[in-house]
Amino acid sequence: MHLHDTQQRILRLSRERNLAILSLREIGDLIGVRSAQIVKHHILQLQKKGLMDKDKSPLAIEMKEPAWAQGVLNKAVRLFTIPVLGWASASPNGVVAEEGVMGYLRASSKLVHRQNNKGLFALKVEGPSMNRAEIDGKNIEPGDYVIVDGNDRNPDSGDIVLSIIDGMANIKRFRRDRKNKQIVLSSESTKEFPPIFIHSDDGYMVNGKVVAVMKQPK
Repeated sequence: MHLHDTQQRILRLSRERNLAILSLREIGDLIGVRSAQIVKHHILQLQKKGLMDKDKSPLAIEMKEPAWAQGVLNKAVRLFTIPVLGWASASPNGVVAEEGVMGYLRASSKLVHRQNNKGLFALKVEGPSMNRAEIDGKNIEPGDYVIVDGNDRNPDSGDIVLSIIDGMANIKRFRRDRKNKQIVLSSESTKEFPPIFIHSDDGYMVNGKVVAVMKQPK
């Protein structure tokens, strides 16, 4: 059975220490992982694979909200947990696509405009090449998170999409130019960036449609 390196380190640690009495952050410190959310993700994966008992992990202890915090959110509000899979480029050179979960966003379903979080993941934006593009009136600027529907891989012309090209993740405006038998991935920026031209026979496929932007506060 193939295991992620982080999962192997957690298993080795579990043979030496009682993980149930350690916090996720303490486990991360011991195995060299900075994010508690990443540790939690890999513990859950080990549990799904039957390699770790649920009652022998720190997840066995459920943290309850204090009385003063209960009921702060309207009960009708749904908070989605959305995995952050890395960085996406809105710059000319691109950023290498990350593999694996880097962490999680918690976002209201009203901000995501979805009834469920199936197929959704987030990427943090680097670069200014889409800073004039808007999703629901929100620009896509460096440091923002874009929410991508990975199940929507058949965009309409004019949609904003995520592509992995030459190992680089990028966000562009998708346009299908049937007359010239090409697909054009264009930037929308206060700066000038050249588009990407793809022949219609190249077998190009998008990796998902951008459906929302989570803005960083300024």
